[in-house]
Amino acid sequence: MTDDPYQSRVGQQWEAADRVDPVIWPGGHGPLSEDQLASFARDGFLVLPGWVERTAVRCALDEAARIAHDRAGTEEVVAEPDSDVVRSLFRVHRSSAVAAALARSERLAGVASQILGSDVYVHQSRVNYKPALDGREFFWHSDFETWHVEDGMPRMRAVSASICLTESTEFNGPLMLVPRSHRTFIRCVGETPPEHYKQSLRRQQVGVPSADALAHLVDGAGIVAPKGPAGTVVFFDCNTMHGSTGNLSPSPRTNLFFVFNSVENRLVDPFGGMPPRPEHIATREVQPLRLA
Repeated sequence: MTDDPYQSRVGQQWEAADRVDPVIWPGGHGPLSEDQLASFARDGFLVLPGWVERTAVRCALDEAARIAHDRAGTEEVVAEPDSDVVRSLFRVHRSSAVAAALARSERLAGVASQILGSDVYVHQSRVNYKPALDGREFFWHSDFETWHVEDGMPRMRAVSASICLTESTEFNGPLMLVPRSHRTFIRCVGETPPEHYKQSLRRQQVGVPSADALAHLVDGAGIVAPKGPAGTVVFFDCNTMHGSTGNLSPSPRTNLFFVFNSVENRLVDPFGGMPPRPEHIATREVQPLRLA
């Protein structure tokens, strides 16, 4: 037996386990109203149109293009599974002063600190690209399952902020979430291959829910796909089941992600028994953010 309440990828059959951690941690203060906090606690996500100013969005979009060009050929730039088209760009908060300023803003880090009840740091940052007609899907997954098994994140005390740098529509591969799924941990099936991240960042096949597990979460809860103009932010809990379809529209979809982790939830050895993933994917250096 193990004392790990979030053990995964060890059995032959998927299991649904109850969450044992709070969703809203005590002691937090920030810009969200009580109603907004209650909505996040209930659904596992919160959609805030116009939360980031258009000027900051335009600067971040320009920076994303510059960094992708400057870092071409490095591990920080991940291509689509069947082409050289850029899929993701990692560690942007260390490569861009614009992204770093956004990360420590009251409207991003302040919200994360309010939800997590502590100071926070950036566990991961990235830009996800969905080029027009060519952006591929991101399969359903709980981020926490991967961060726990492959990075050593102990508890569900992290939150993601997805910032729309372009308009998000029903046609260009928007983020999809399963309401209330954050309260159930899905134990996945499948042994983790060595250096799994090299494949999973292009197309994830291990650490994803089975069709039956996904149906279990969706039954009665449905699926939502928040849409909105550039500047819309979706905050979602680390265990919220989410994914996105491919982009078959003539309009690109570009999102900037920051993952905020509590300074009291720093990484330990990965619970899956493998070496930790590289620093640009999961930082092990805790630098509390000073809010701007």
